[in-house]
Amino acid sequence: MKTAKLIVIYPTPSDLETFEQRYASEHVPMAVENLQGKTRFVASLINSENAAYHRMAEVYFPNMHVLQECLQSPGGQATAQHAVEISTGGQPIFLTAEVESFEF
Repeated sequence: MKTAKLIVIYPTPSDLETFEQRYASEHVPMAVENLQGKTRFVASLINSENAAYHRMAEVYFPNMHVLQECLQSPGGQATAQHAVEISTGGQPIFLTAEVESFEF
């Protein structure tokens, strides 16, 4: 069975300092607490020059069913609303994906 992940991509914020402070002190703890069924949480800071995006979060789940249940739960809804609230550079992009892993 394929695993699944939620990907949230944040545009470059209009207020970088406030976004980073709220992301670290409010949003990450909220995601860790509220996103039930997750198996892994990865937060990335995008450092490509002239990128339109600032951060990307990847939240892994055992399968798509567990991911969808999480997104529909009160905790999942509150966390998604908070992501939108703190994203001062515009609406974040929410994606779901099936994960295929390859060993090298």
